Amino acid sequence: MNVEQAYAEVQSLTRARARNFAYGIMVLPRPKRRAIAAIYAFARQVDDIADGEAAPDEKRARLEELHRRLDEQTGDEAMWIALADARQRFPIPAEALHDLVDGGLMDLDRQRYGTFDELRDYCAHVAGAVGVACIGVYGADQPQRAEALGVALQLINIMRDVREDWQLGRVYLPQDELASFGVSENDIAAGRLTSAWQALMAYQSARARGYLEEGLSLLDHLDARSSACVGTFAGLYRATLERIEASGFDVFDGPPHLSALTKLRIVGASFLP
Repeated sequence: MNVEQAYAEVQSLTRARARNFAYGIMVLPRPKRRAIAAIYAFARQVDDIADGEAAPDEKRARLEELHRRLDEQTGDEAMWIALADARQRFPIPAEALHDLVDGGLMDLDRQRYGTFDELRDYCAHVAGAVGVACIGVYGADQPQRAEALGVALQLINIMRDVREDWQLGRVYLPQDELASFGVSENDIAAGRLTSAWQALMAYQSARARGYLEEGLSLLDHLDARSSACVGTFAGLYRATLERIEASGFDVFDGPPHLSALTKLRIVGASFLP
């Protein structure tokens, strides 16, 4: 497989499996678009291993193998070929890619987070690390802002995917906050839309908006098309959060759906001053 074929495959994967990612990167020039798709394909592989059906020991071994192959930059699969080329063209920090793998390992080791500080560390290792990896492609030395934006998107994901995560045996909402608001895991399992649940989720929403605002300061440091890309990501997740809020935080019947037309409108709005 040559580099062109490899990039075609990771871009096809991004279009097929990314809910929002593909809409953001469509506004980038071709070299950046392909590099971001390679980063997504790597992150997708980490997630697929961590969330797959293999035994925990096998998952751990496969994730540790990703660490090794990142260091050696070996592999003849499309993702590895595209990622290697992207790393040659852009200053994608290796540490951020390793952090992504560590985030997958964290999902093997723990299914609950006692405090928000613990959860924030996890978020920084997953979506935050994606943001830091992508910043090398966008062309701005702003890793803290990129991480903050990634944390915001992950917090919105956590709110959106409460039911799905529960079915995987995971509860990402901090345990001390569940207790403080009087929400039990039995309430989550039963999908109880109580006033306590709504208060807890309103608290999560306010925090996600704070990180989103901090992360959006990144836009001032990007070129126009990279800014439009990141603005699209943020706009899509903000729209998702607004729908969660409008539903009274009823996320138990599945995540809110944004139509293709809504997504395209958000893409268009990202180009406005």
